[in-house]
Amino acid sequence: MILAIESSCDESALARFDPACGIAGEWVHSQIDLHKEYGGVVPDLASREHLKNFFPLLEAASLAAERGTITQIAVTNGPGLAGCLALGIAFARSLGLAWDVPVVGVNHLRGHAYSPFIALHEAAPERFAAEAFDELLPHLGLIVSGGNTILFEIDTGRKLTVLAETVDDAAGEALDKGAKLLGLPYPGGPQVERLAASGDSKVFDFPKAIAPRNERRFSFSGLKTSLRYRLEKMGDAELEGAMPDLCAGYQRAVIDQLIGKTKHLIQAGDYSSLGLSGGVSNNKALRAAMERLAGRYRMPCLIAQPKHTGDNAGMIAFAAYADPDALALDDFSIEPALRLAKR
Repeated sequence: MILAIESSCDESALARFDPACGIAGEWVHSQIDLHKEYGGVVPDLASREHLKNFFPLLEAASLAAERGTITQIAVTNGPGLAGCLALGIAFARSLGLAWDVPVVGVNHLRGHAYSPFIALHEAAPERFAAEAFDELLPHLGLIVSGGNTILFEIDTGRKLTVLAETVDDAAGEALDKGAKLLGLPYPGGPQVERLAASGDSKVFDFPKAIAPRNERRFSFSGLKTSLRYRLEKMGDAELEGAMPDLCAGYQRAVIDQLIGKTKHLIQAGDYSSLGLSGGVSNNKALRAAMERLAGRYRMPCLIAQPKHTGDNAGMIAFAAYADPDALALDDFSIEPALRLAKR
């Protein structure tokens, strides 16, 4: 659960809530430790924690005293867990009624899509709105999270289009499921990355499954199956000794597919910038690989800051500012399976 405010050019209350100035503050309550005990997110517990922490976060943000300067409330309306989305929207609408300000819905995936631009905006808000954003278009972005693997384009008219996405498991799911097969605790992706840092990715060869250039898709389910078959042939002692190399090879197979398909799209288009976002984008090896790819094609590489890679309200606030035409208005409802955009 995260609260964020769009924000501060100077210290006056009015400027603090000027959306053209950036993010004034972010307040976070993480549920990772709670769900770790169960090996994954438990929907009922997640909803309960949302309800439990709304008011403490609101109090921490000290918004009530300055509510007269707030002109809009943005809330995620999908995709996500239905219970959590419903609670968030109900809370946002309650504040909207109490403070007499409109409430708008933001696509969670569009928050990820625009998150790599947050740091650029913070560095020079006025220039970002006037020219800096347009100079980076058309933009090719890659969202890599637990439930989504999507390559998309923002064209010079600021229209967002999905170019390629996974047909089965997402990259984050592949890493988490691989970690579970290896007996590693939740969240699995960071555990794989930690062990991979001391391993040799060339010891074990896992299938890359990079689709042909004319097929715009990702597929990671075969990778998990390959790992399972390999583990079935290994004893406990052998597995323990090979764990770093297994993690390094498995992680490399995921990253190679992500980079391979991104390269195909760069070669097929004419892009001015490359972006990376989503929870898995916090993986240091993936970030380094994307930077090398962007350098090879001499384009700037925009990567979401670590604090904006996971689910966060900062990116939702920023998307409401940067992508106003995609906002859900008036009597919107939850959309647990909401898509980023049409292909």
